Amino acid sequence: MQRDERDLAFAGGGLDRAAHLRGDLAALMADPGARVLPFWRGKPLLADAAEGGRRLGLLAPGHPALAGGGAPLLLGLAEGKARLAVDISGWEPVGEVAMPGSFFDPTEQSHPDLPGDHRFAELRGVMLALDPLEAELAATGRSLLAWHGTHGFCSACGAASEVAKAGWQRSCPACGAQHFPRTDPVVIMLITRGNRTLIGRSPGWPEGMYSCLAGFMEPGETMEAAVRREVAEETGVQVGPVRFVASQPWPFPSSLMLGCHGAALTEDLVLDPVEIEDAVWLTREEMADVFAGAHPVVRPPRRGAIAAHLLRMWLADRLDCRQK
Repeated sequence: MQRDERDLAFAGGGLDRAAHLRGDLAALMADPGARVLPFWRGKPLLADAAEGGRRLGLLAPGHPALAGGGAPLLLGLAEGKARLAVDISGWEPVGEVAMPGSFFDPTEQSHPDLPGDHRFAELRGVMLALDPLEAELAATGRSLLAWHGTHGFCSACGAASEVAKAGWQRSCPACGAQHFPRTDPVVIMLITRGNRTLIGRSPGWPEGMYSCLAGFMEPGETMEAAVRREVAEETGVQVGPVRFVASQPWPFPSSLMLGCHGAALTEDLVLDPVEIEDAVWLTREEMADVFAGAHPVVRPPRRGAIAAHLLRMWLADRLDCRQK
């Protein structure tokens, strides 16, 4: 059975990344059809859609709201026209702003040079309100800008580096080193044993929030080994066969989530309190209550995230995966 990407945000947008055009940014910006997606502190500009929902707040190059922004970065082509991203985080909004370090930022910011329905909003809160192509554009822009924000200096010699290739490279004028945007692979795993699945919560998560276990892959490690290591480190559970199910770009800030299904060999829990605040085994029936919002402790997973996709597929007995 072919896997269903409709409930996986940022997947399957079909963006034409147009790598062959990254050397001529000036020509792309001069095209009347080019549009820029501004970001403010990681939030894309969104507008209300006529049919309901949200759409990207794309602006023409040179729009006053882009004044003082960073270098434009090419995201790709949509209907043959360039789509770019610009960081305007230096702009100071008037109104409510979330506290630094907040788990989720529900506030939205309006710019004085834009219509009232144009607001900067947290991407995780609207990821399924966007059509797949626009969601991929927003995810690509957020990840790319986050990388540039933390890689302004050459890792080889320490000199300030420069944006190159329309944002898909940084070059060092001092030593000539070239640096490229990174993506961090993360395994996220549906661990099952019979009719039960294992979920956990990290310290500091909102009350009632649980998810599939997850962790970053380490150098020299296979995906399957990473699944077994992370589950054992966090919960003490030993895992046998591991199968790949689906992947999802996750631009917070720049991860690739590798969704897997692992069969547990043991079930006793020994938690690492630094990584895991709590972990529980839930039956299919209990997980059905979670999705229905009827569980007394665990709240429903965030729609659009791969954890919800894995759990939903398990509930429906539709896991489409390949043996590894």
